[in-house]
Amino acid sequence: MGNCWGSTADNPTPSTTAHLNSGLSQATSNATTSRCSNISANSHFSAASGDEVYPHGQILPTPNLRIFCFAELKVATKNFRADTVLGEGGFGKVFKGWLEEKGSSKSGSGTVIAVKKLNSESLQGFQEWQAEVNFLGRLSHPNLVKLLGYCWEDQELLLIYEFMQKGSLENHLFGRGSTVQPLPWDVRLKVAIGAARGLAFLHTSDKQVIYRDFKASNILLDGSYTAKISDFGLAKLGPSASQSHVTTRVMGTYGYAAPEYVATGHLYVKSDVYGFGVVLVEILTGLRALDTNRPTGRHNLVDWIKPYLSERRKLKQIMDSRLEGKYPSKAALHISQLALKCLAAEPKHRPSMKEVLETLERIEAANEKPREPRIRSHPMAHRQGQSPMIHRSPLHPRQGGSQTYQYQHSPLVR
Repeated sequence: MGNCWGSTADNPTPSTTAHLNSGLSQATSNATTSRCSNISANSHFSAASGDEVYPHGQILPTPNLRIFCFAELKVATKNFRADTVLGEGGFGKVFKGWLEEKGSSKSGSGTVIAVKKLNSESLQGFQEWQAEVNFLGRLSHPNLVKLLGYCWEDQELLLIYEFMQKGSLENHLFGRGSTVQPLPWDVRLKVAIGAARGLAFLHTSDKQVIYRDFKASNILLDGSYTAKISDFGLAKLGPSASQSHVTTRVMGTYGYAAPEYVATGHLYVKSDVYGFGVVLVEILTGLRALDTNRPTGRHNLVDWIKPYLSERRKLKQIMDSRLEGKYPSKAALHISQLALKCLAAEPKHRPSMKEVLETLERIEAANEKPREPRIRSHPMAHRQGQSPMIHRSPLHPRQGGSQTYQYQHSPLVR
């Protein structure tokens, strides 16, 4: 992990969370008083339910989540056995689990889940647990990871999510090894569009939500590479109609956080747009937003790459070599120009996520075919020396080997 700055806690403020807390208090009160009394009634559920009915998303008045028993989660994760660990970070460990459907006569019928378990020594854990229940427990959209339920028993705090088979965008872009397949151009575009739909939903909802920690490790992929935004531990309600921004402690991830937020703590809806622009550059280049193993002057991807994004000839020099030149040059240029707009220094000069989504959808609709490349040496061959993956999203499977990767997003981390 790198150097940190900021507070170790991000206290909810009455102006942004009071009306949500009532729903959480009621839900968690049920959890502590009735324990798991409602489990039998809610034992049959689907990790995909709801999105088909509301393809454009919905916001529930209160969290609608299943309350799990700690004992049943111990069974699902084989007593939180080490070989079920998917990731680890500041909150704690995340385990892969299997829930058998109650009352089903079919053997092997059930649901694969991801269980995030709070580390008792975590300083950030309870507030992030609370934020996940408050926000993700009320939000339903095909491009947001589904929070299925939670457990609060004695000192045990856990969150239960749908399991995302293909892991994170981060791992596909930066991971190495035989188990990691580089993403072809059409999948990269699909992922960008899905993530944009998720952010646009948050930004245009009645209770505007600022995600605050948009990055490649928080974009998870299901079995068909549908992108879903995960981890709402830092989410905040947007400003009131009379305000332009929310003032809060600076928390997030170096390289993705918008400059105005890092400098002042002023959080705009379009601070998320900046982070989206960084991810677009990562999708184009296959390079990390921040990598201190790169040569001096190239540690920060945006600062280094910006001059290459405006012209097709320059763009060719920094495109991901693992695409092997198989990408439509016109579409790549349009996306790089869109990224430049997202990375504008001032929030007011950035497009809205609705505009970003419409632009990406137009690029996809143009259906420009990837060109066959000419054989040539790639100017980005030095990429092989970039650092190994050190941040992981908590909900996706480890890709090969026995190395334990870590994620952390609060406070701002390198």
